[in-house]
Amino acid sequence: MCNSLLVSASPLQHCCYSTRLRDSHCCWAMHITQLSRECLLHLFSFLDKDSRKNLAKTCHRLLEVFQDPLLWSLLKFHSPVELKKDNFLLGPALKHLSICWYSERVKVCNIEDWMKNSLQKDFCKRHENTVSDFLLDVCNRCPNLLSLTLSGCGHVTDDCILQLLKNCPNLRSLKLENCVRISDHTLEAVTLHGAALRTLHVDFCRNVTQAGLERVRAKRPSVMLRADRSANMIPDSKPEKKLMLEKASRKLVQL
Repeated sequence: MCNSLLVSASPLQHCCYSTRLRDSHCCWAMHITQLSRECLLHLFSFLDKDSRKNLAKTCHRLLEVFQDPLLWSLLKFHSPVELKKDNFLLGPALKHLSICWYSERVKVCNIEDWMKNSLQKDFCKRHENTVSDFLLDVCNRCPNLLSLTLSGCGHVTDDCILQLLKNCPNLRSLKLENCVRISDHTLEAVTLHGAALRTLHVDFCRNVTQAGLERVRAKRPSVMLRADRSANMIPDSKPEKKLMLEKASRKLVQL
C-alpha cells in the first residue's frame, strides 16, 4: 500500500501526492490514491519513464494510471538501449515519437558497411535491428502517429519507413537526420503513401540523391522538404561499383 505524502496546499499543487488543508479548526490529509484519475494522469505526466514505472510499482491504483494509454501520447528516447526497457506503453494514443542518439558510438554505425572492421561490425550487430523492430511494433500498435523524429539511427531501412507511412496514414511530420541507410526509396514511398505529410527532413542522409528530392518536390509540392547536405554527400557505393557506374554513364553519353 502507498505511503501518504503531505505538502502544503496551493492553487498550483492540486495534483500533489497528497494535500494538507489547514484552518483554525482542523487539519486534513488526502491519500494519493484518493485523487481523481485525471489528477493522477496530470501528476504522472511530469515524471520521466523510469519514475513513472517506479511509482506504478507501489500499488494497483497507480499501476492502472501507468497503464492508461492517455499517458503515452508522447515518447522520447535517447538511445536504442532505452527501447528495450519495460518502462513505457505503446498504444493508439501515441501521437509524437522521437528517437535521437547523439552518442559518439553513432559514428561507428554511420561508417559504410564495407569499410567496417570486425570489431565495428560486432558493435553494430548488437543493436542493428533494435530501432527497426521497435518501429515495426509502432506500425502495428500506433496507427494515429502524427510525428516521427529519428536522429543517428544508422540501421533504419527504407522498408521500415515504408511500412510506417502505410500503417500511419495521419503522419504529418517525418524528420530523419543522419539515418545513413535511408535512400531515394524512402522518398518514393513519401510520394506514394505520404498524403498527410506536411514536413519532411532528410538531413545528412548520404544515400539520398538530388533526383529523388526533385521527385518529391514535383509530386508533393505541399510538403516542406529539407535535406541539408544529403544530396552532396558521398553515397555508400564501393569504389569498384562506383567506377563501373561512371563507365556505364560515359557509354550512355557516347551513344
